[in-house]
Formats: sequence, C-alpha cells, structure tokens
Amino acid sequence: MIAGNHSTVTEFILAGLTEKPELQLPLFLFFLGVYVVTVVANLGMITLIGLSSHLHTPMYYFVSILSFIDLCYSTVIIPKMLVNFVTEKNIISYPECMTQLYFFVFFIISEGHMFAVMAYDRYVAICNPLLYNVTMSYQVCSWLVVEVYTMGLIGAIAHTSCMLRVVFCKDKIINHYFCDVFPLLELSCSSTYINEVVLLCFSVFNILAPTLTILGSYVSIIASILRIPCTEGRSKAFNTCSSHILAVTIFYGSEAFMYLPSSNITSMDQNKASSVFYTIIVPMLNPLIYSLRNKGVKVALNKIIEKRLFCILKDF
Repeated sequence: MIAGNHSTVTEFILAGLTEKPELQLPLFLFFLGVYVVTVVANLGMITLIGLSSHLHTPMYYFVSILSFIDLCYSTVIIPKMLVNFVTEKNIISYPECMTQLYFFVFFIISEGHMFAVMAYDRYVAICNPLLYNVTMSYQVCSWLVVEVYTMGLIGAIAHTSCMLRVVFCKDKIINHYFCDVFPLLELSCSSTYINEVVLLCFSVFNILAPTLTILGSYVSIIASILRIPCTEGRSKAFNTCSSHILAVTIFYGSEAFMYLPSSNITSMDQNKASSVFYTIIVPMLNPLIYSLRNKGVKVALNKIIEKRLFCILKDF
C-alpha cells in the first residue's frame, strides 16, 4: 500500500441503509439473524466437507473454499453494518475504512474467480470424465485456488493503493453502509482519474474473464449432455451442475442489477439494494444451495447425525 496520503479526513461516518428510526431495530434483528445463519451455514459446510471422507473430491474442495470466502467477506461487512442500527453515528476511522475496502475487494474478486474455477471443474467432470482424476489432481486444484486468491490480492492492492492517493476534504459522510469504491470517490476533492481508469480495467478483466470461462464451460457441458442417449443420464449430468448454475446466476444477477436504470429509486439507493444482496444475502444462500440441492452433502450430513445420535444413545 502507498504511503503519503494527504487527506485531511481522519474518520468517516457511514450513513447506513436508512435514517428512519422505526426501521432501525427490525433491520438490526433481520441482519443479525442473516449473519448468524451465514456463519453457521458456511462453517457447517466447511466442517462437514472436512469430516466426510467421501466429500474429499475437487468439487467439494472448491465448495469449501467458496464457503470460506463467503464467511470472510460477510464478516468484513455485516458487524460494522449492525453498529449503524444501534448507534446515532456509525464512525469508522480512515485506516479501518481502507482496511475494510481492501478485504472487501479481495474477497469479492476471489468469489468471482472461484465460480469460474468451479465451472471448469464441472466441465472436466462431464466432458472428460475418464481423465477427471488426472486433470483435477490435488496439485492442480491447489494451484487453481492460489490463482483465485492471487487475482483477489492484485485487485485489492490496486484499488486500495489508488484510494490512498485520494484527498478527502469534503463531507465525511459515506452514503453507504460500508466503505465501497464509488461512495468514497464521491467525497474526493482531488482528481480521481487514475482510480477510474484502474476501476474500469480491473472491472472489465474480473468480470469478463470469469464470465467467459463460465459460459465457455457450460456451452461444452450442454453439448456433451445433449449427446448422452438416455434421459436419466442427461438428468444426472445436469443435476451435478444445477447448484453451481443457481449460485452463479444469483451472484452475477445481483451485481448486474447495480447497472440497470430505475425510475423508482436513486442510483445510490439502487447501489445499496444490490450491494445488500451480493454482500449479505448471497453468502447466506450459497451454502444452503449446495446443501439443500446436493445429494452428496445431504447423505454426509445424515451419516454424521446418525453417528452422533448413536454415540449419545450408547452413552446412555
């Protein structure tokens, strides 16, 4: 990160989702409940995959990494957001704000690339099943995860370094519930040209690269599924991808909503609404999607529950 920031602002105030007093307590309880479910569901998924030997496959390894990313970036956002509902002013210091921005960008970029890796895994499993164990070896899977985190690291360093160059000497109220790039740039009283160029370049790459990988993988997958002669075989092949398709659709759909024009709400309100979905709701939904729609996960969960019950009954 770059030193030498000349900003006169030492702290910011997060405006939050709403200023209506009557909504503060209901929203606090709602998002607290969402966060509890997110933590329990993602930790549960990671633990279940770690304890169940028959889930020690590349697909579930990537699911556990996705759960870890979801757990981390929801934790970066939600606790500070909850403070806004119980305090008159949700103050965040300049270093805390830059730290939150750094980790948010790191995990959100990593999530997008993780979906691309999972799409590639499904492509190999369906299109080249005989070579699956060789192609998706432990070493290959590890390097793919390293690539995912590397993309997140590069993006986070670039965005945060550029933000540290910005001079903040205007209003210190951030019209958002966390330190995001666009709301921060609105407070700048120096040139944001470099930030905008970096934002454009990294956004194009980090959206196009995963999207093209996912689309390319699924074009090949669909072509392979259509060549399967029996209906049962086609259904089984599609079911292995259904959870991933649903998770990808929700994630990218919520991000795309940010750029759709609306006459009912302001652009910043629209930004907040879509941000709530992909920063808070999506991390909660992903482990539920991969558990409720996945036979392997449900079987593993039932086995662990039966084993625990047997141990308890044996003690009695």
